[in-house]
Amino acid sequence: MSLLVVGLSHRSAPVSVLERASLAPDTQAKLLQDTLAAEPATEAAVLATCNRIELYADVDKFHAGVAELSTLLAQHSGVGLEELTPHLYVHYEDRAVHHLFSVACGLDSMVVGEGQILGQIKDALALGQDLHTAGRLLNDLFQQALRVGKRAHSETGIDRAGQSLVTFGLEQLAVGTGTEVAAWAQGKRALVIGAGSMSSLAAVTLARAGVAEVVVANRTLERAERLATVLTEQSGNGVAARAVTMGAVADELTRVDVAISCTGATGLVLTAAAVRSALGVEEEAAPFHQPVSAASQPADVLLLDDALVARLAAAAARHGRIAEATAPVRPAKQAAAATEAGDGCPVGLDDVSLPGADSEALVGGLAERAALIADAPRAGTDPDSMELHGAWADRGAADRRTVSGTAVRGNGHRVPVRLALLDLAMPRDIDGAVHRIPGVRLVDIESLAEASADAPMAADVDQVRTIVADEVAAFGAAQRAAHITPTVVALRTMAADVVANEVARLEGRLPGLDDKERAEITQTVRRVVDKLLHAPTVRVKQLASEPGGAGYAEALRELFDLDPHAVAAVSRADMNDVDVKNRGRAS
Repeated sequence: MSLLVVGLSHRSAPVSVLERASLAPDTQAKLLQDTLAAEPATEAAVLATCNRIELYADVDKFHAGVAELSTLLAQHSGVGLEELTPHLYVHYEDRAVHHLFSVACGLDSMVVGEGQILGQIKDALALGQDLHTAGRLLNDLFQQALRVGKRAHSETGIDRAGQSLVTFGLEQLAVGTGTEVAAWAQGKRALVIGAGSMSSLAAVTLARAGVAEVVVANRTLERAERLATVLTEQSGNGVAARAVTMGAVADELTRVDVAISCTGATGLVLTAAAVRSALGVEEEAAPFHQPVSAASQPADVLLLDDALVARLAAAAARHGRIAEATAPVRPAKQAAAATEAGDGCPVGLDDVSLPGADSEALVGGLAERAALIADAPRAGTDPDSMELHGAWADRGAADRRTVSGTAVRGNGHRVPVRLALLDLAMPRDIDGAVHRIPGVRLVDIESLAEASADAPMAADVDQVRTIVADEVAAFGAAQRAAHITPTVVALRTMAADVVANEVARLEGRLPGLDDKERAEITQTVRRVVDKLLHAPTVRVKQLASEPGGAGYAEALRELFDLDPHAVAAVSRADMNDVDVKNRGRAS
């Protein structure tokens, strides 16, 4: 066994790289065919999900295999090899088996314990079987991975350690409402974009959570209608479900409370402009984080950044007002020079004077601004490229983002969520800019990764890890034992030929033997040969199951002078039998 896996996942690469490296179904098929055509690989399978891309292969050379698989991943993903390489990981032989079994159990998922990965592994095996790129090793490996994953979910409480990505996403949408998903979803109208496995799971989850209506939009209306029928018939709580085409998405957005999207589209499905139009929100032309050049400002204009505002607010809290002094305000370039000279703040808190400004009003504005600093983007302090922050002067509310179920405006006002969006696609379906629209709450793969990083691990995870370790050892032993089987078969075939030749020779010497005597002699010779071969063949299988046991097969071939072509013929026949038996039977 020379199993090699080269891949990248949410653990090794940022979402932006995973998004660009995602593989369409036809690209996956081409990748498998090209991998099999490469010299080091004899088998291949690809596991491509929204947060991982892994290429598995049976190779005869490790270093050549790593180089070839890495290059193929870069070529078919469209991400340059130099950019992709830092994010790739490599596992070989038992480590590769351990990795796949861990993935199957949900230990390597973004949400630990989620079970959807089992369906994705099944799909990966089915594709390899359909294209005849999965032979004995990968058939055995992926079939065993499915069994290990099912065992982990049935024998442990790993399901309590995590949920499906859909459930976790809905929980994040419900954050800040103080209620569970069921209470949050009760009575809501939902739009599900796409009718694939993830979208179907999302629709079913919403229906079970108690939404009043689910609208399914899909490029192929028939698939959307089938899903809507299933929801109506099997939801059990009277949810209304209907299907629409993708062209109706804009209209449906005006009526729903939550939308979930997971399609295979290569571009955006929901743009910020479409969401604004659905909510009747006009785009504001002048954000308060407006880049300006210090060189273009009058000499008496002081540029304030977040750190300075925080210090001013702290001083205001201590003294009750901004201290009045005769010292003039330092121009921007002088302030920058003071900063470079080592001052902690470009404007001293005791020499600030803003002529004509109402101190109490300014203090109040600064305090409000300071409360938003934790939520607002940081401004640069480069004097030649600074951002003029005008929230303290109430210049408007161009910057918005969503926090804890409410939309936060740049001026500190909180807007109730009018539309909750969950993007489970990779590459993304929903424009990330929608988070700046008032009343919109967006949760996507990237935010789910950040949220799940702090999720508590269940005690059952240790039990699952033990199961994985045991199964890896058993799989390795079985593969090593299977490796010697062709040699044992060839040995017994040679012995049977010896028996047949000697019986034929005996019949020539004793032509008067009747059928009963001939049969008894033949059976006796066969028993003698079987008894002589039994102990060594059983023992060599036992030894072969241990690390380094492949050498015993070679010793057996040398000792009995077995024809290597005969051994290879047995191996090919066995692999063909496995291919026929497993074709289309991923379980």
